Amino acid sequence: MSITPERKQEVIAEFAPKPGDTGSPEVQIAILTERIKNLTEHLKIHKKDTHSRRGLLILVGQRRRMLDYVKRKEVARYESLLERLGIRR
Repeated sequence: MSITPERKQEVIAEFAPKPGDTGSPEVQIAILTERIKNLTEHLKIHKKDTHSRRGLLILVGQRRRMLDYVKRKEVARYESLLERLGIRR
C-alpha cells in the first residue's frame, strides 16, 4: 500500500523545482497523490477495509490543504501542478 523508496525517488526527481529539493509543495503533493493512488487500488480489492479508507480520507484532506496553499501563493504554479498530476478540481 505504501510507496516504494525507488518510486518515491522517481517522483521527487520529476517534481522537484531544483535537484535535491524534497520539501517543496509540488513534491509533497506529488508524493501524497502517489500514496492516494495506491490506497485507491487497494480499496478496490478490499472493500471493507475501513481503517485504510479513513487513512485515504486523511491523505486527501492533507493534499487538499497543500493545494489550497499553493493556490494562495501562486495560481499559475497551482494550475500547472494540477495538469501535471492529472487531478481535477
